[in-house]
Amino acid sequence: MFSLKPAKPTFKSYLLPQVEDKITPEPKIKKLEPVLLPGEIVVNEVNFVRKCIATDTSQYDLWGKLVCSNFKISFITDDPMPLQKFHYKNLLLGEHDVPLTCIEQVVTVNDTKRKQKVLGPNQKLKFNPTELIIYCKDFRIVRFRFDEAGPESAKKVCLAVAHYSQPTDLQLLFAFEYVGKKYHNPATVNGIDPGGGGSGSGQQTPLFETYSDWDREIKRTCASGWRVCSVNEGYMISTCLPEYFVVPSSLADQDLKLYSYSFIGRRMPLWCWNHSNGSALVRMANIKDVLQQRKIDQRICNAITRSHPQRSDVHKSDLDKCLPNIQEIQAAFIKLKQLCVNAEPFEETEEKWLSSLENTRWLEYVRSFLKHSAELVYMLDSKHVSVVLQEDEGRDLSCFVASLIQVMLDPYFRTIVGFQSLIQKEWVMAGYQFLDRCNHLKRADKESPLFLMFLDSIWQLLEQYPSAFEFSETYLTILYDSTRISLFGTFLFNCPHQRVKQSTEFAISKNIQLGDEKGLKFPSVWDWSLQFATRDRMLFHNPWYIGKSAPCVQNGSVKSFKRTKKNYSSTLRGIPPSLKNGIINEQEFLPRRNSLILKLKPDFLQQMDSQTNSMEQYFREWFSKPVDLHGVILPRLSGTHIKLWKLCYFRWVPEAQINNGGFITAFHKISVLTDQVDMLNQSLRQYKSSSSLQANCSELDQSRMYFRANGLNDNAGTPDFLSSSFPFSPIGNLCRRSILGTPLSKFLSGAKIWLSTETLANED
Repeated sequence: MFSLKPAKPTFKSYLLPQVEDKITPEPKIKKLEPVLLPGEIVVNEVNFVRKCIATDTSQYDLWGKLVCSNFKISFITDDPMPLQKFHYKNLLLGEHDVPLTCIEQVVTVNDTKRKQKVLGPNQKLKFNPTELIIYCKDFRIVRFRFDEAGPESAKKVCLAVAHYSQPTDLQLLFAFEYVGKKYHNPATVNGIDPGGGGSGSGQQTPLFETYSDWDREIKRTCASGWRVCSVNEGYMISTCLPEYFVVPSSLADQDLKLYSYSFIGRRMPLWCWNHSNGSALVRMANIKDVLQQRKIDQRICNAITRSHPQRSDVHKSDLDKCLPNIQEIQAAFIKLKQLCVNAEPFEETEEKWLSSLENTRWLEYVRSFLKHSAELVYMLDSKHVSVVLQEDEGRDLSCFVASLIQVMLDPYFRTIVGFQSLIQKEWVMAGYQFLDRCNHLKRADKESPLFLMFLDSIWQLLEQYPSAFEFSETYLTILYDSTRISLFGTFLFNCPHQRVKQSTEFAISKNIQLGDEKGLKFPSVWDWSLQFATRDRMLFHNPWYIGKSAPCVQNGSVKSFKRTKKNYSSTLRGIPPSLKNGIINEQEFLPRRNSLILKLKPDFLQQMDSQTNSMEQYFREWFSKPVDLHGVILPRLSGTHIKLWKLCYFRWVPEAQINNGGFITAFHKISVLTDQVDMLNQSLRQYKSSSSLQANCSELDQSRMYFRANGLNDNAGTPDFLSSSFPFSPIGNLCRRSILGTPLSKFLSGAKIWLSTETLANED
């Protein structure tokens, strides 16, 4: 029988089987894409861009994509930032982002042709740029190289940056597109109501847009002789005043309408604040009607006098005659910028640096505002008379002085929410021209850093009385930076009416239904949760701050105790006796020749008459006593006490940084100690308190400090990432480049060669 099984193969191969080659797929290249906000669109971009990190070497440079949107310029890279161990995170801006409204000038360079050009909004570029230099309003200089990028793409992105950073119309600013998305989408933008005024901590900042906000402020200050006026509702009287403001109760609405025609801009007298003794702080524009000036002025003063319980006289201060004007302040700022971003090495300019700083006159102007405000504090606090701040339009210097006076007199305005409400009341709603003064539309003739000088003056007081302020200098610096972000309605307009008018026109053009709303509701800068996470916002809090009352656990119950004046004597320890009253004797201090100290005596000037003698006595007595941190604070005006705000002006200069040094090291130590005290209080409550008591103290269970203790016995040293610029990082921002404001005096040609405008004209 035959088998059905197949025969076994007899062929045997002695060749090794050929292994089939497997094609390994190429690793996927990560696509670099920008993070965009609602309403933000990319207008141009270029790949293979190199961001220059150091001035003397290219080994730390980063490679990535440069993107220009209608909100910012973004450099996107996978490379880690070298030489940097910390950077606080802004939720709106990336690590390498620059808002378009923060750009001062755009300079393009071609190495081969040795050409450079300052780009305007609608200019052409006839050469292919090899380099782009961005000069920022906050003293940063950012530099990009296009060695490996396509020449046409590089040219297009440079033109896009120049065009979108210099808008010609207010409605072209990004805030309009951002807010427009909210009205087209029923849901809130990013889950946040763009019209909110919250601080991100649950406490709302009064915006003074409503009748009730002003009424609450009247009640808070016990201003019984004043009332909220609605005569300007719908901006029927003046377009540069708020709809609601406070006036003397004895002035009828009909009188206000009649008097308004005589004031510049129809800006009637505005109440600012009331002292507990009844004296009031008022601001008003000049009276343009010469024939009616004396009559109207007398009626206004009589109405203010009748609002005083003791019918005291009115003291008028003409700010235009006794303080520098906005043009002088702008000139001082340009010189300060030139000095802080200097072309020469620091070691070569060290000998003349202090005299150069003095020649800018910036600190002299800061001192003059502090001095004049202190003198008016004397009139309100000691003489019990009402003070009227008079200025041409009443929209610049009066904002500054009125705010300083209130910070010196009222501890509420030295808290975070109080300070924000002060800026909202005296700057935003009172018609300070943020659009023109911040130069958002690049109209340099109206630019002036008055708001920055105000923040500088507040920093001087914070430096002298750190325990009197709830906020830190980081808060002040970030607040200044926020004026350069074209997202918040707070710092975008010249007056409330402009916001309503422009946003209504924009809404009509975009078919947005407003309903009963008066214009679009823009995000408020006071909603800090839009910019920072909860942890980063803790940097706003000052660990030295002593609140008005502190909780104390005693016999198992929480009690509040008020600190008496003797608790504040520590603020004067270590100070020579001659400095305690604000005076420096010639034997103890010899000023340099041509110093400001020779021109302005450190006390409050010469004894001219009896009032001056009384004023001097008031200051002598105040400085001779321990400081009441919840009462009046007065500035020390000697040359040793008015300082340069280094964190704000030097944070982007690598050569000026002090590693593991500067003010932040003390800030770190105090924060850790404060956190340990909070931990002890919490442990004590848990040991002694009942459940109901714990509920009352729940707010204290969470740490208030950015720097926290690891335990009660934490003796850890200073973190190695701390430097004098913390929480900012100068890495990636060029320095030692001389600039003279606008236009710049020197431009980068080639990799490292600087040429002046005298030798190189703008070439096409």
